[in-house]
Amino acid sequence: MSDQPLIKVEGLRKLYPIDAGVFRKATSFNHAVDGLNFEIGQGESLGLVGESGCGKSTTGKMLVSLYEPSDGKIQLKVNDDYIDVNNIDRADRKDYRRNVQMIFQDPYESMNPRMTIFDIVGEPLSVQGIGTIAQREERVTEFLEMVGLTPASSFLFRYPHELSGGQRQRVAIARALVIEPNFVVADEPTSMLDVSIRTGVMKLMQDLAERLDVTYLYITHDLAVARYMCDRIAVMYLGKIVEIGPTEELLSNPRHPYTKALLSAVPIPDPRITRDPVLIEGGISKAIDPPAQCRFYGRCPIRDEYCKTHDHPPLERKGSGMDVACYKVAVDGE
Repeated sequence: MSDQPLIKVEGLRKLYPIDAGVFRKATSFNHAVDGLNFEIGQGESLGLVGESGCGKSTTGKMLVSLYEPSDGKIQLKVNDDYIDVNNIDRADRKDYRRNVQMIFQDPYESMNPRMTIFDIVGEPLSVQGIGTIAQREERVTEFLEMVGLTPASSFLFRYPHELSGGQRQRVAIARALVIEPNFVVADEPTSMLDVSIRTGVMKLMQDLAERLDVTYLYITHDLAVARYMCDRIAVMYLGKIVEIGPTEELLSNPRHPYTKALLSAVPIPDPRITRDPVLIEGGISKAIDPPAQCRFYGRCPIRDEYCKTHDHPPLERKGSGMDVACYKVAVDGE
């Protein structure tokens, strides 16, 4: 893993107007993503976890330039220099997309049913102008074999409806990796697959990341999947990262009360083992014009007056590589 990060994100925001009209300017906004700061090292896999609606997928789609940020910087390292993704011109955007790809959650909706598997996997090569038709067919065949669709010749000219969900997701992985990008956003790529084949797909993604030197942002709501796939985990709540750190450290010794609540909800397959529940209040609120105070304030079991009267806490180092956004969490050893 390189000392310099591949991706640097600073102050990333995405606001959606709520009450805008043809002749009326919006006065209320949904703060889907609100001030994210993180880095991803070359060859690293960072997991982004949290409840549905916390902004995980929106973050991923901004990193691959499918969504345009409302504010903030996304910087990608290319040839030992960083480019600002939000300020690249149209000509350079094509080169950027060669370095960045995405694996979508739904293997049924993310493919054109009228295209063959060869056309689907070969489309990135065609868009980037890589190789002749014969060379593209050879490369597509190589990557279909690589993702376990063998013999590839029996899949090349079939259509998506002729494949199972697991086979479709392997096609999606081949499509994302066929141009050998540096960075891939994987948006819950196994959540719609049968449990029996999830592990095989995750193992495949790990092997290909090592073989092709791919960096992942792995989006998931499943902490067990994040533990298997990721070197570090970032926990999101209502558009904010509330805790980020090495996977085993975060899962064995969580600092933020929200992370503790997430872990307490994970079932233990041994009835003799019990876990003390974390008593959080109410349900997740909407991110429409949230107050400046801590986003978790209304549900937090350790909140106090200081939390109420101060802005959302910044991510601060609390020890052992852990960054936590909480005024009440002490630095290790204090």
